[in-house]
Amino acid sequence: MAATRFRSIDAVNRAIVRCERCPRLIAHCRAVATTRKREFRDWNYWGKPVPGFGDPAARLIIVGLAPAAHGANRTGRMFTGDSSGDWLYDALHRFGFASQASSTGRDDGLELTDCYITASARCAPPANKPRPDELANCRPFLEADLALLHGTAVVLLLGRIAWRHWLEASGWWTRLSVEERPLFGHGQATTLPDGRTVVCSYHPSRQNTNTGRLTHEMWYDVFAHIRTLIPDTTP
Repeated sequence: MAATRFRSIDAVNRAIVRCERCPRLIAHCRAVATTRKREFRDWNYWGKPVPGFGDPAARLIIVGLAPAAHGANRTGRMFTGDSSGDWLYDALHRFGFASQASSTGRDDGLELTDCYITASARCAPPANKPRPDELANCRPFLEADLALLHGTAVVLLLGRIAWRHWLEASGWWTRLSVEERPLFGHGQATTLPDGRTVVCSYHPSRQNTNTGRLTHEMWYDVFAHIRTLIPDTTP
């Protein structure tokens, strides 16, 4: 893993919000924030790169794909304001990582315990598809998160892009042979040479949840397994 020039997670997040490395993505975020969606016409959209969110002492890191145009790009918090977030925070609350089962905005009082949420890309991409060069531009932020979140025991990767991007950002893509790399598959868990565990899941996007590719039972099973790896220490 590359060394980070950032001294803290807060410093990383401030840099993320100021970032303008990808003109196409910045233009898209601002355009969506200007036109808005009818049901959110009264919202003042965030409309810029979205920082990470959670507990800096977390044992669980969750890596997603990118903010949704009318989700995190609107609310300014990862996985907040869309159906993917509904699935994620419901599970995090059910298994003791979140103080409430829903996330509606940055000021809703939600707190995460022992969990930190980050992403492969920090800007909402057109059609939910960041380009390879845009993912590369964003990689230093994920590298910084990984370098500064010292207590990590489990990494949950949501979707194949997050799987590949995390392996590259963490350095395991080059440090492990093809045969040794963690495989991507729903519920697939791999213990790395440093003792940490990588758990993979289908992303809780509508494309997966509405089609039945990802069911609530499958989703909860992932978090139940994570809880066996990270025992709940709250009173």
